[in-house]
Amino acid sequence: MSPGDTVLEAVGLTKHFPVRGGLLRARRHLHAVDDVNVVLRRGHVTAMVGESGSGKSTVARLLAQLHPRTSGEIRLHGEPVSVRSGRSFRAYCRRVQMVFQDPFASLNPVHTIRYHLTRALRIHGRMGKDDTALEELLARVQLSPASRYLDKFPHELSGGQRQRVAIARALAADPEALLADEPVSMLDVSIRLGVLNLLRDLKDRLDLAILYITHDIASARYFADEVLVMYAGQVVEGGDSETVTQNAAHPYTRLLIASAPDPDRIAGKAAREEEVKGEPPSLIDPPPGCRFHPRCPLAMPRCRTQAPPRLPVGDQDGHWAACWLYAAEGAG
Repeated sequence: MSPGDTVLEAVGLTKHFPVRGGLLRARRHLHAVDDVNVVLRRGHVTAMVGESGSGKSTVARLLAQLHPRTSGEIRLHGEPVSVRSGRSFRAYCRRVQMVFQDPFASLNPVHTIRYHLTRALRIHGRMGKDDTALEELLARVQLSPASRYLDKFPHELSGGQRQRVAIARALAADPEALLADEPVSMLDVSIRLGVLNLLRDLKDRLDLAILYITHDIASARYFADEVLVMYAGQVVEGGDSETVTQNAAHPYTRLLIASAPDPDRIAGKAAREEEVKGEPPSLIDPPPGCRFHPRCPLAMPRCRTQAPPRLPVGDQDGHWAACWLYAAEGAG
């Protein structure tokens, strides 16, 4: 793709949250996100996968400028941006919108669907004199006829319908990038596929750049073009979705895949070399070297002292892993 296809980019994105302690204790920080690079392109879905607490949602909130970053840079169409509030934040929100995990919590229960969508359209200067814009928004998310939904309250809709309303509200700004933070994890399994298909259709029709946050690597394979795997605040593997999910390179990615139900997996063929045990490390005092080494069955001495850089896996262009297993022979 040409450079003009890049909508939103993060370079060296880092976020450390201060941890409250006693009066005499040194101030400590929780290393939520460390040196993360993300590129979102038009008509392209990038999935960020990892277990709870890995920092995925924090990355999305940093990209949405809802949290100030500790360091790193966010670029919109190649230009560095840093906004806090006021007009600059509103202008940024016209181009970058976020869909949250819980559709009920993200909608005010005392207001109707009409109020939510009308307010969003007015804020971004796209509300006309009648209900045409409202009807178009609901039609985009496959809620028709609009008259059936506009005067209802959030609790009168199903979970899937509420999430579609939340997506419609994000589309009211006519954004270029959509940050979807686990948009289907709180929905019934039977309707998750419908929402993912809706997002895919919107991506194609509106040429959206989408960041898809999920803990489900199977849905990332289905929905995304590119997959980034996060562990303990760091991205440990990346590449096109088919390669990462079918030929995982990092031991942590293999753990994620082994834990996901897969009816196509042949018994014994995808068996793990050794069982991965233990819990994710403390992000207040992260371990030195590779953060996965306390749980990794393939850990080497250097893994305990040296943090691995991004290393090409060598099977497909663009497939890399932050793992010393892929260091060139004789290196180090």
